[in-house]
Amino acid sequence: MGRYVIRRLLQMIPVFIGSTFLIFFMVYALGDPVAALFGDRAPDPATAAQIRHDLYLDHSLPAQYVHYMGNLFKGDFGVAFNGQSVLQLMGDAFPVTIRLTIVAIVFEIIIGISLGVLTGMKRGKPVDTGVLLLTLVVISIPTFVTGYVLQYVFGVQLKWTAPSVSPSAPLNELILPGLVLALVSLAYVTRLTRTSIAENTRGDYVRTAVAKGLPRRRVIIRHLLRNSLIPVVTFIGTDIGALMGGAIVTERIFNIHGVGYNLYQGILRNNAPTVVGFVTILVLVFLIANLLVDLLYAVLDPRIRYA
Repeated sequence: MGRYVIRRLLQMIPVFIGSTFLIFFMVYALGDPVAALFGDRAPDPATAAQIRHDLYLDHSLPAQYVHYMGNLFKGDFGVAFNGQSVLQLMGDAFPVTIRLTIVAIVFEIIIGISLGVLTGMKRGKPVDTGVLLLTLVVISIPTFVTGYVLQYVFGVQLKWTAPSVSPSAPLNELILPGLVLALVSLAYVTRLTRTSIAENTRGDYVRTAVAKGLPRRRVIIRHLLRNSLIPVVTFIGTDIGALMGGAIVTERIFNIHGVGYNLYQGILRNNAPTVVGFVTILVLVFLIANLLVDLLYAVLDPRIRYA
């Protein structure tokens, strides 16, 4: 196991370098940060040249990338065009988005897996058909529509929660945004769990457990569910990074100043240091989540062993 982890960590290095270089290239090559800094006003050539020199933009893209990575390993993510440190922006944004993502993942695990087990055990029954239709509807509706509807119903009409989240973003105010963020993924988890449960109920090990007279609850939890969770864990693990980076719509609807909000502002204003810095951290989140998912395989299925 130890050698496998080391090998995977080494494999993550070229993936990280390649991903961050592509992001860096797309952001800096396809836009002019200096022009974006001045907006509609044309900067003085001498001033523009000095800013390019200060931001290391007067060098080639590969040289800029090497310079950026060198600063990155020193903990320096650069400075946003408003003069604020990108690291400080991350320190304010990531805790909020992490809390929002945790709420969304909890909804996925509790509701998604529970509905998946229920429908998988009752395949072909009315409850199975009803849940499948409901998940299809949830997947079909865009997130911004779901977000505004739930915000209006629960925040404005019923007043069960605040329509927008306060700057401190306490956990109780993130329940509704977390549900909105999780809905589509929750529907996929439900369908994935249902399919996996339905397939594994016909497995020999399930028949053997039932023939031994084991209680139904133990057969489902100890044998059936444990073997059926591998594809679900894969989806949820890869979904963590997607939720953190894809929360732009949800954070805009509920006025949450998290990762999605800062990415949106950075893209809107062509604030290259902010966009590259935030996406670099999201790449690390994706890589670490994938590693943890692979390690969980051995926990869920004892037949899997890593050399």
